[in-house]
Amino acid sequence: MPRSTNRHAVTALPVAFMLSLSLSACSGSASEDNSTVRFGYIGDYNGASLLAIAEKQGLWKKAGLTAQVKPFNNGPVQIQALSAGDLDYGYIGPGAMWLPASGKAKVVAINTLTYADRVIGQPGMGSMKDLKGKRVGVPEGTSGDMVLNIALEKAGMTAKDIDKVNMDPSTIVSAFSSGRIDGAGFFYPAIDTIKEKVPGLEEIASTKDTGDAFPTAFVAGNRVPEEKNSKVIKVLQQANDWRKQHPEETVTLTAKMLQVTEAQAKADASHVETLSTKDLAAKTKSGEVNEWLKKLGDFFVRNEQLDDNADPNEYYTGDLYRQAYGK
Repeated sequence: MPRSTNRHAVTALPVAFMLSLSLSACSGSASEDNSTVRFGYIGDYNGASLLAIAEKQGLWKKAGLTAQVKPFNNGPVQIQALSAGDLDYGYIGPGAMWLPASGKAKVVAINTLTYADRVIGQPGMGSMKDLKGKRVGVPEGTSGDMVLNIALEKAGMTAKDIDKVNMDPSTIVSAFSSGRIDGAGFFYPAIDTIKEKVPGLEEIASTKDTGDAFPTAFVAGNRVPEEKNSKVIKVLQQANDWRKQHPEETVTLTAKMLQVTEAQAKADASHVETLSTKDLAAKTKSGEVNEWLKKLGDFFVRNEQLDDNADPNEYYTGDLYRQAYGK
């Protein structure tokens, strides 16, 4: 069975995650109203931008839905909330994709391709070999953990070659800044916070250098009815196309939602590749999205997070995504 770990990114930006918009916080009880959508998110551009758009554009109301949103530190905690019936939907990054692949949730929509993950080192540590035997912080099971494992694999190393220390993201920021760790498997925008204190830090490895696709996604609990999924997918698709057509306005809306500066939100968005719904539907039909997920699955099997690489059709509701788009 897959091992249970704490996955995907959170932001270390000084944000107040709760919306000041009309969206209300999720309750802890199970939803019996199919018009209510309890949605989890992570407080960064990837996790929040479509929710900010959907609220501002009135897309939930047009679909006959009411959204209740709640911030989370990472994807795995959202998956747990989905399984407990405390959430209907959530957002995860590539580092948490093993969870739906292991049957814990359904991927209902691909969101973006993200290239925000890095292995960083203290000034002068420019390679993975320089981290051998050194203390390397990582939020275990997140996309930071993923990029660290990719970099180790590429360098012919394993986690046994470093002193890997499991830390939450805020602790990594303080530990790296004070020199208590030599490196980290981490991600933007939190790395920007570290750079303010350690401007000479080394970016040793990056997901953007691999040439692979690293999809982020929206997920649904296994018990959410298909009819509700169809409505929510449609809202996400409409918000997605508005984001693609209005990148600057999206930065403004996301910054307002997360209560950060527009400069911070713009810097965060610079590590993200957005795709139109038409493109995502076409890539779903062609099987390209499934190939992205299969490649991630292979990686998770190699890292013993999955015993077997499941067929993406078992957990990605691609047909429903295409139906919602009308293709």
